[in-house]
Amino acid sequence: MHELDLSSPSVLEKGCVYIIPLAEELFLPPHLSAKANPKSTTGRLDIFTRLITDCGTEFERVKAGYKGKLYVEVIPRTFSVLVKEGTKLNQLRFIQGTRPPLTSDSKLDKLHDEETLVFAKDGSPLEPAISQGLRISIDLQGFGSEIVGYRARGHAPLIDLSRVNYYDPVDFWEPVLAKRKSIILNPDDFYILISKEKVRVPPQFAAEMVAYDPSVGEFRIHYAGFFDPGFGYGDDDIKGTRAVLEVRSHEVPFVLEDGQVVGRLMYEPLLSTPDKIYGKAIGSSYQAQGLCLSKQFKPF
Repeated sequence: MHELDLSSPSVLEKGCVYIIPLAEELFLPPHLSAKANPKSTTGRLDIFTRLITDCGTEFERVKAGYKGKLYVEVIPRTFSVLVKEGTKLNQLRFIQGTRPPLTSDSKLDKLHDEETLVFAKDGSPLEPAISQGLRISIDLQGFGSEIVGYRARGHAPLIDLSRVNYYDPVDFWEPVLAKRKSIILNPDDFYILISKEKVRVPPQFAAEMVAYDPSVGEFRIHYAGFFDPGFGYGDDDIKGTRAVLEVRSHEVPFVLEDGQVVGRLMYEPLLSTPDKIYGKAIGSSYQAQGLCLSKQFKPF
């Protein structure tokens, strides 16, 4: 083990494991717990992060009443990245009591009837596939473009996380083309793909993507699992936004076909409707996204 000084920019090397103390500490009351996830940009760069607490028994969870320091395990898996003190890699949600997600199919059906949770590419409402959450399928057909995804290059330049709209994506990514409406996931490769459905999260709810679901396959489809209140909704009531998926196969090659179910979106009720919701009005980066890389890259 050796120490890094993050008061000046430092390189986190691809494939190495880092434990970093966070600037923030927590002083939670007995009725509040918390859960962490990577930020969207972190996930789209294949930077694996997990929150750690003192005397914790599981990653990403902060037990109710926790008082103490926070740490993050960081593993850049595809690109080496430049970070410094103040760089934000993950995010935290607070949970009061034991408020469960809307795992009841009937409750989720009712919410869809009231709000319309899922739309087709052309903005028309879709009948949702609801089974222990809203089922999400993969788009390998394309819609006005032959590009259906991106595969990270094995050897690419360093990425400075403070840069925005800066890097030429050709140096980092290869397009995945819609040829046979299927692809074979290589376990050593990292892919950016997109959902066939356009989804939205009403302002009185938040949502979380189940990142790894062995019932649909041995692959991970999402690192940054949080969907904020108003995602695909916004002040202008847009007709949903497609979910960008960060995909990596586990150990063995895996065939994905167009329309295949790859994950579930779980909806969680908020204590109250927030004053500000996800959208252009607050500078949200991915509100009307299509097949979109992280904000460090120029458009492909």
